[in-house]
Amino acid sequence: MPSSWFLFDAIPADIFALLTLSTAFTSFFTACFGIGGGVMLLGVMAQVLPPQLIIPLHGVVQLGSNGSRAVLGWRHIEWRLIAAFFPGAILGALLGSFVLVALPPSVMYLTIAAFILYSCWGPKLPKMVLGTLGTLAAGAMTTFISLFAGATGPLVAAFIKQLEVDRFRTVATFAMAMSLQHSAKIVVFEGMGVSLDDWWPLLICMILSGTIGTWVGFKMLKRVADKHFHIAFNLVLTLLAIRLIWQAFSQW
Repeated sequence: MPSSWFLFDAIPADIFALLTLSTAFTSFFTACFGIGGGVMLLGVMAQVLPPQLIIPLHGVVQLGSNGSRAVLGWRHIEWRLIAAFFPGAILGALLGSFVLVALPPSVMYLTIAAFILYSCWGPKLPKMVLGTLGTLAAGAMTTFISLFAGATGPLVAAFIKQLEVDRFRTVATFAMAMSLQHSAKIVVFEGMGVSLDDWWPLLICMILSGTIGTWVGFKMLKRVADKHFHIAFNLVLTLLAIRLIWQAFSQW
Protein backbone atom coordinates (compact mmCIF):
# COMPACT_ATOMS: atom_id res chain seq x y z
CA MET A 1 0.00 0.00 0.00
CA PRO A 2 1.21 3.55 -0.63
CA SER A 3 2.93 5.16 2.31
CA SER A 4 4.26 8.58 1.29
CA TRP A 5 2.05 11.67 1.25
CA PHE A 6 2.33 12.11 -2.50
CA LEU A 7 2.03 8.37 -3.20
CA PHE A 8 5.25 8.43 -5.22
CA ASP A 9 6.25 5.14 -3.53
CA ALA A 10 3.36 3.44 -5.35
CA ILE A 11 2.77 5.75 -8.30
CA PRO A 12 5.54 7.54 -10.21
CA ALA A 13 5.37 11.31 -10.25
CA ASP A 14 4.51 11.38 -13.95
CA ILE A 15 1.54 9.04 -13.42
CA PHE A 16 0.38 11.16 -10.49
CA ALA A 17 0.52 14.22 -12.75
CA LEU A 18 -1.20 12.35 -15.60
CA LEU A 19 -4.17 11.41 -13.41
CA THR A 20 -4.48 14.93 -12.02
CA LEU A 21 -4.36 16.60 -15.44
CA SER A 22 -6.67 13.97 -16.95
CA THR A 23 -9.29 14.77 -14.32
CA ALA A 24 -9.12 18.48 -15.17
CA PHE A 25 -9.54 17.79 -18.90
CA THR A 26 -12.33 15.24 -18.56
CA SER A 27 -14.25 17.50 -16.15
CA PHE A 28 -13.87 20.37 -18.61
CA PHE A 29 -15.14 18.10 -21.41
CA THR A 30 -18.22 17.03 -19.47
CA ALA A 31 -19.04 20.59 -18.42
CA CYS A 32 -18.89 21.66 -22.09
CA PHE A 33 -20.67 18.73 -23.74
CA GLY A 34 -22.66 17.27 -20.85
CA ILE A 35 -21.21 13.75 -20.96
CA GLY A 36 -18.13 11.69 -21.79
CA GLY A 37 -15.53 12.77 -19.26
CA GLY A 38 -16.26 10.01 -16.76
CA VAL A 39 -15.77 7.27 -19.34
CA MET A 40 -12.55 8.88 -20.58
CA LEU A 41 -11.16 9.14 -17.06
CA LEU A 42 -12.10 5.53 -16.29
CA GLY A 43 -10.11 4.45 -19.32
CA VAL A 44 -7.04 6.36 -18.15
CA MET A 45 -7.30 5.08 -14.57
CA ALA A 46 -7.67 1.51 -15.80
CA GLN A 47 -4.22 1.72 -17.35
CA VAL A 48 -2.29 2.75 -14.24
CA LEU A 49 -4.19 1.76 -11.05
CA PRO A 50 -4.75 -1.57 -9.25
CA PRO A 51 -7.79 -3.30 -10.85
CA GLN A 52 -9.65 -3.83 -7.55
CA LEU A 53 -9.50 -0.10 -6.77
CA ILE A 54 -10.34 1.41 -10.15
CA ILE A 55 -14.12 1.66 -9.68
CA PRO A 56 -14.05 2.87 -6.02
CA LEU A 57 -11.38 5.50 -6.77
CA HIS A 58 -13.17 6.56 -9.93
CA GLY A 59 -16.38 6.92 -7.94
CA VAL A 60 -14.79 9.31 -5.44
CA VAL A 61 -13.20 11.45 -8.15
CA GLN A 62 -16.43 11.58 -10.14
CA LEU A 63 -18.35 12.55 -7.01
CA GLY A 64 -16.02 15.53 -6.70
CA SER A 65 -16.31 16.49 -10.36
CA ASN A 66 -20.07 16.05 -10.60
CA GLY A 67 -20.58 17.64 -7.20
CA SER A 68 -18.78 20.80 -8.31
CA ARG A 69 -20.90 20.93 -11.49
CA ALA A 70 -24.07 20.49 -9.42
CA VAL A 71 -23.04 23.31 -7.07
CA LEU A 72 -22.17 25.67 -9.92
CA GLY A 73 -25.42 24.91 -11.71
CA TRP A 74 -27.77 24.29 -8.77
CA ARG A 75 -30.29 26.87 -9.99
CA HIS A 76 -30.81 24.86 -13.17
CA ILE A 77 -31.31 21.42 -11.58
CA GLU A 78 -34.61 19.67 -12.30
CA TRP A 79 -35.31 18.81 -8.65
CA ARG A 80 -38.50 16.93 -9.49
CA LEU A 81 -36.49 14.36 -11.41
CA ILE A 82 -33.82 14.19 -8.72
CA ALA A 83 -36.45 13.54 -6.03
CA ALA A 84 -37.51 10.39 -7.91
CA PHE A 85 -34.01 9.37 -9.02
CA PHE A 86 -32.42 9.39 -5.54
CA PRO A 87 -34.59 6.67 -3.91
CA GLY A 88 -33.96 4.52 -6.97
CA ALA A 89 -30.22 5.04 -6.64
CA ILE A 90 -30.33 3.89 -3.02
CA LEU A 91 -32.37 0.83 -3.99
CA GLY A 92 -29.97 -0.05 -6.79
CA ALA A 93 -26.97 0.29 -4.47
CA LEU A 94 -28.58 -1.96 -1.86
CA LEU A 95 -29.42 -4.63 -4.45
CA GLY A 96 -25.94 -4.45 -5.92
CA SER A 97 -24.32 -4.92 -2.51
CA PHE A 98 -25.94 -8.38 -2.30
CA VAL A 99 -24.99 -9.52 -5.79
CA LEU A 100 -21.80 -11.56 -5.95
CA VAL A 101 -21.72 -12.31 -9.69
CA ALA A 102 -21.73 -9.48 -12.20
CA LEU A 103 -23.48 -9.63 -15.54
CA PRO A 104 -21.27 -10.57 -18.52
CA PRO A 105 -19.58 -7.31 -19.59
CA SER A 106 -20.51 -7.85 -23.25
CA VAL A 107 -24.23 -8.08 -22.42
CA MET A 108 -24.03 -4.98 -20.24
CA TYR A 109 -22.18 -2.98 -22.91
CA LEU A 110 -24.62 -3.90 -25.68
CA THR A 111 -27.66 -3.12 -23.53
CA ILE A 112 -26.37 0.31 -22.59
CA ALA A 113 -25.31 1.06 -26.17
CA ALA A 114 -28.73 0.08 -27.53
CA PHE A 115 -30.54 2.36 -25.07
CA ILE A 116 -28.20 5.25 -25.86
CA LEU A 117 -28.66 4.93 -29.63
CA TYR A 118 -32.44 4.65 -29.22
CA SER A 119 -32.51 7.74 -27.01
CA CYS A 120 -30.46 9.77 -29.50
CA TRP A 121 -32.00 8.72 -32.79
CA GLY A 122 -35.20 6.77 -32.02
CA PRO A 123 -38.71 8.03 -31.26
CA LYS A 124 -39.38 9.73 -27.93
CA LEU A 125 -39.92 7.52 -24.93
CA PRO A 126 -43.52 7.31 -23.58
CA LYS A 127 -44.32 9.88 -20.90
CA MET A 128 -44.82 7.04 -18.44
CA VAL A 129 -41.11 6.19 -18.68
CA LEU A 130 -40.24 9.77 -17.77
CA GLY A 131 -42.65 9.80 -14.83
CA THR A 132 -41.86 9.17 -11.17
CA LEU A 133 -41.80 5.37 -11.41
CA GLY A 134 -39.75 5.41 -14.60
CA THR A 135 -37.21 7.79 -13.09
CA LEU A 136 -37.01 5.71 -9.90
CA ALA A 137 -36.39 2.59 -12.00
CA ALA A 138 -33.70 4.42 -13.99
CA GLY A 139 -31.97 5.43 -10.76
CA ALA A 140 -32.04 1.87 -9.44
CA MET A 141 -30.89 0.23 -12.68
CA THR A 142 -28.04 2.62 -13.46
CA THR A 143 -26.72 2.61 -9.88
CA PHE A 144 -26.82 -1.19 -9.78
CA ILE A 145 -24.86 -1.39 -13.04
CA SER A 146 -22.35 1.25 -11.91
CA LEU A 147 -21.13 -1.03 -9.11
CA PHE A 148 -19.78 -3.38 -11.77
CA ALA A 149 -19.21 -1.23 -14.85
CA GLY A 150 -17.93 1.93 -13.15
CA ALA A 151 -19.11 4.62 -15.57
CA THR A 152 -22.84 4.58 -16.36
CA GLY A 153 -22.90 8.28 -17.19
CA PRO A 154 -23.92 7.69 -20.83
CA LEU A 155 -26.94 5.69 -19.69
CA VAL A 156 -28.05 8.34 -17.18
CA ALA A 157 -27.41 11.09 -19.71
CA ALA A 158 -29.47 9.29 -22.35
CA PHE A 159 -32.38 9.18 -19.90
CA ILE A 160 -32.05 12.84 -18.89
CA LYS A 161 -31.81 13.79 -22.56
CA GLN A 162 -35.46 12.78 -22.94
CA LEU A 163 -36.45 15.81 -20.83
CA GLU A 164 -35.55 18.04 -23.79
CA VAL A 165 -34.43 20.95 -21.62
CA ASP A 166 -31.80 23.60 -22.29
CA ARG A 167 -28.06 22.92 -22.01
CA PHE A 168 -27.72 24.32 -18.48
CA ARG A 169 -30.55 22.17 -17.10
CA THR A 170 -29.16 19.14 -18.90
CA VAL A 171 -25.65 19.52 -17.47
CA ALA A 172 -26.77 20.51 -13.95
CA THR A 173 -29.42 17.79 -13.60
CA PHE A 174 -27.06 15.15 -14.95
CA ALA A 175 -24.35 16.28 -12.52
CA MET A 176 -26.70 16.07 -9.53
CA ALA A 177 -27.98 12.62 -10.53
CA MET A 178 -24.43 11.31 -10.94
CA SER A 179 -23.35 12.84 -7.62
CA LEU A 180 -26.10 10.93 -5.82
CA GLN A 181 -25.26 7.74 -7.71
CA HIS A 182 -21.55 7.93 -6.90
CA SER A 183 -22.32 8.71 -3.25
CA ALA A 184 -24.45 5.57 -2.95
CA LYS A 185 -21.76 3.54 -4.71
CA ILE A 186 -19.02 4.76 -2.36
CA VAL A 187 -21.11 3.81 0.68
CA VAL A 188 -21.48 0.27 -0.72
CA PHE A 189 -17.75 -0.14 -1.29
CA GLU A 190 -16.97 1.20 2.18
CA GLY A 191 -19.43 -1.30 3.61
CA MET A 192 -17.64 -4.07 1.73
CA GLY A 193 -14.37 -3.14 3.44
CA VAL A 194 -12.70 -1.34 0.52
CA SER A 195 -10.44 1.22 2.19
CA LEU A 196 -9.29 4.30 0.29
CA ASP A 197 -7.60 6.02 3.23
CA ASP A 198 -4.09 5.77 1.77
CA TRP A 199 -5.21 7.19 -1.56
CA TRP A 200 -6.70 10.47 -0.34
CA PRO A 201 -3.68 12.64 -1.32
CA LEU A 202 -4.11 11.56 -4.95
CA LEU A 203 -7.90 11.81 -4.74
CA ILE A 204 -7.77 15.34 -3.30
CA CYS A 205 -5.48 16.52 -6.11
CA MET A 206 -7.75 14.93 -8.73
CA ILE A 207 -10.90 16.42 -7.19
CA LEU A 208 -9.34 19.90 -7.04
CA SER A 209 -8.17 19.71 -10.65
CA GLY A 210 -11.60 18.43 -11.66
CA THR A 211 -13.24 21.42 -9.97
CA ILE A 212 -11.02 23.79 -11.93
CA GLY A 213 -11.81 21.96 -15.16
CA THR A 214 -15.53 22.19 -14.38
CA TRP A 215 -15.33 25.92 -13.72
CA VAL A 216 -13.56 26.57 -17.03
CA GLY A 217 -16.02 24.26 -18.81
CA PHE A 218 -19.02 26.16 -17.47
CA LYS A 219 -17.50 29.39 -18.78
CA MET A 220 -17.26 27.76 -22.20
CA LEU A 221 -20.81 26.38 -21.96
CA LYS A 222 -22.21 29.92 -21.80
CA ARG A 223 -20.88 30.52 -25.32
CA VAL A 224 -22.56 27.47 -26.84
CA ALA A 225 -26.07 27.75 -28.31
CA ASP A 226 -28.66 25.18 -27.20
CA LYS A 227 -28.98 23.85 -30.75
CA HIS A 228 -25.25 23.26 -31.08
CA PHE A 229 -25.05 21.80 -27.60
CA HIS A 230 -27.72 19.18 -28.29
CA ILE A 231 -26.06 18.21 -31.57
CA ALA A 232 -22.72 17.79 -29.81
CA PHE A 233 -24.43 15.95 -26.94
CA ASN A 234 -25.98 13.43 -29.36
CA LEU A 235 -22.73 12.95 -31.23
CA VAL A 236 -20.71 12.36 -28.06
CA LEU A 237 -23.31 9.88 -26.79
CA THR A 238 -23.28 8.08 -30.13
CA LEU A 239 -19.49 7.80 -30.11
CA LEU A 240 -19.64 6.39 -26.59
CA ALA A 241 -22.27 3.87 -27.70
CA ILE A 242 -20.05 2.77 -30.60
CA ARG A 243 -17.18 2.37 -28.16
CA LEU A 244 -19.36 0.18 -25.92
CA ILE A 245 -20.34 -2.00 -28.90
CA TRP A 246 -16.67 -2.40 -29.82
CA GLN A 247 -15.88 -3.37 -26.22
CA ALA A 248 -18.71 -5.93 -26.26
CA PHE A 249 -17.46 -7.64 -29.41
CA SER A 250 -13.87 -7.58 -28.14
CA GLN A 251 -15.06 -9.69 -25.17
CA TRP A 252 -16.09 -12.53 -27.49
